[in-house]
Amino acid sequence: MALQWLILSYVVAAEVAIAIILTLPYPMLLKKRIVSLVSLILNPAASIVAFAGFQLLDIYWKNEHRLLCSSEVCTTTERDRYEKSIYKAQRNGVLCAAGILLYWCIFRICKYHKDLERLEELEKRYKDE
Repeated sequence: MALQWLILSYVVAAEVAIAIILTLPYPMLLKKRIVSLVSLILNPAASIVAFAGFQLLDIYWKNEHRLLCSSEVCTTTERDRYEKSIYKAQRNGVLCAAGILLYWCIFRICKYHKDLERLEELEKRYKDE
């Protein structure tokens, strides 16, 4: 299970780096090339949405079927283990949500740049006429 979260954390870190690269100001030619490169990566990277969604469902299922340790019968070790599992589930939930949200942000930034480029070409054609 830890390998899944490690992969997801690396993917989220890569998405953060890509989002930062896309939002930095560059010359137009370099910006077009970066956006086209990232756009090519977006289709295969869409699997992160399904993967993170599945992980969210797994977190939800485990949360619904977790043994509660709130009575006086629980030892301090059991209570600590229970609280640690709750914190890990919350952290992993935030990681999944961040992965989905960052993918959507990158998709929208690329779409925005492509639409802007298309409108600039359209404006240039109208000026030439």
